[in-house]
Amino acid sequence: MPPHQEKVPCSTPELDTSGYDNGAFVGESSPEKSENAVSENEKNDSFEFDDLLPYIGEFGIYQKILFVLMIPFAFSVAFVYFAQIFITIVPEHWCWVPELANLTAEQRRAFAIPLGSDGRHDSCSMYDVNFTELQSRGLLDKPDPSWKVVACRHGWEYNYTEVPYSSISTEQDWVCDNSALPSTAQAIFFCGAILGGLVFGWIADRFGRIPALVGTNVVGFVSGCATAFCGSFWAFCVCRFIVGMAFDNCFTMMYILVLEYVGPKWRTFVANMSIAIFFTFAASILPWLAYYLADWRLLCYVTSAPLAFAVLTPWLVPESARWLVSQGQTDKAIGILRKFERINKTKVGENIYEQFRSSCAKAQKEEDADRTYTVLDLFKTPRLRKITVVLIVLWMAISLVFDGHVRNVETLGLDVFLTFTVASATEFPADTFLTLVLDVWGRRWLASGSLIVSGVFSLLATTVPMGIASATLAICGRFAINISYNIGLQYAAEILPTVVRAQGVALIHIMGYVASIIAPFVVYLANISASLPLFILGVLGILGGILALFLPETLDQELPQTLQDGENFGLGQKMWDFPCINQKVPSTPVTPRFCRTSSLRASFRGEVRSSMINRSSIRSRKLPENEAV
Repeated sequence: MPPHQEKVPCSTPELDTSGYDNGAFVGESSPEKSENAVSENEKNDSFEFDDLLPYIGEFGIYQKILFVLMIPFAFSVAFVYFAQIFITIVPEHWCWVPELANLTAEQRRAFAIPLGSDGRHDSCSMYDVNFTELQSRGLLDKPDPSWKVVACRHGWEYNYTEVPYSSISTEQDWVCDNSALPSTAQAIFFCGAILGGLVFGWIADRFGRIPALVGTNVVGFVSGCATAFCGSFWAFCVCRFIVGMAFDNCFTMMYILVLEYVGPKWRTFVANMSIAIFFTFAASILPWLAYYLADWRLLCYVTSAPLAFAVLTPWLVPESARWLVSQGQTDKAIGILRKFERINKTKVGENIYEQFRSSCAKAQKEEDADRTYTVLDLFKTPRLRKITVVLIVLWMAISLVFDGHVRNVETLGLDVFLTFTVASATEFPADTFLTLVLDVWGRRWLASGSLIVSGVFSLLATTVPMGIASATLAICGRFAINISYNIGLQYAAEILPTVVRAQGVALIHIMGYVASIIAPFVVYLANISASLPLFILGVLGILGGILALFLPETLDQELPQTLQDGENFGLGQKMWDFPCINQKVPSTPVTPRFCRTSSLRASFRGEVRSSMINRSSIRSRKLPENEAV
């Protein structure tokens, strides 16, 4: 769910991590030390936000408080994303035969409902006979397979044994000929997500992160509660479209804010653990909320409730200092940083703030010069165009496979509540694993390998009988695609050049939403064949994994700044290069001007969608001509 990484100045001796204790500068209580901490070399160079954070505290008391405050927002995005599965869930059903109302449900189904080719009773057809006459003659012992079969005439009855409540789908009979309606509503939800990303991204750029955070959560809360009052399909679609506008802005605005105030060495922890712990826990308890509430309308209210917490954020969460600086409000940003300084019990010299002011003014002028670039510049040169197209197709494949696995739990032949919980819980080990290996194995092979593994497990799930075996293999596929998803947008943010990075990642992210619109219909193909969705997801995973190998590796590489950097990025790499094997140790020590990439996670499921990311991240800087890449 983290901001993308750009070239940042390497630590000077005064800012070396060995001089910190729990995110605070050792000896920071000494005014003399703080005053003299900025070297003459730094004074002649840019002094950016991340250079200032070590003096304030990289992960001090205030940052820890903000980390905890992410909990309700993580719950919000999990509930907004997944709740519709349980609002529209369809239990086992068959035709209602009023003439046999005096019999038990099992007797009615056994006598009036024909068996399908799979040996199960059909959900959408019944025998066309005079049941009243047969009952009066005592001929209800065994149906005759030769009887004529017709579509349901009097509606349906539902088995509420495994799913103990009526959903909006069962109340309005969105089954059989209307069984595609829940998938259509889910696709409309993602259409709302596209619009919401654009609208709230613009609000975040224009008015700040806090107004955007409050706005998106309030919209989600109101429309989520309004869903409970829907009495028709189109009313439901309107509400879900508006709820979709809150996905996933309701979390990522807060996510960006917290990561902006955390030092670089702590961002991997905050980025991964906020998802691995908070998001995973919320997703895992959601099915049991639905099970014990046993009322889809009440579920709408309960899952919308965390979004209301956002109205308190203006009093609890500071505005983005980076955004304030981008708007020329440097003094206001420094006022917020002084609050961090007080709560973290650190001491920052006034000369450091003055240098920061000067550097911000210079960076603002450079940013103004960069604003002439557009996303179309990514397609003007052949190699950068190919890389951009591969990134778009790859992210669309990842998004479709991920969302397909999320929604396919209903077709795996097991208890949907338990299966969904186990599948959601795979997020925790996936994020933990990624944290351990991402900076060792690199992006390219890890993205490729996890996609291919996901595809292989998905295909294997189609070769075994429905039930525990197929569900286990499908969940293994879900674990692997979790890894791919968490790499995906970081990869794009690291490969695309700085001058168009925000716009390029926004384009890729929107195309991912387009792919997610298709995912519900892929899952709907289970009505034709239960193994068809997993087969499609498997093929897409393998093809996506192969495609990822055509991208350059970004681990330990300087990120591209200019369009020409982007065109030349990775030219010396070979397809089979692997970071663990092909590491070259320089013969003499080299002190690069810019730090190389590390595990600063680029985004969560949808963090970057507008130019706000360019301003929320570390300010980019132009290289002098004699240092150009």
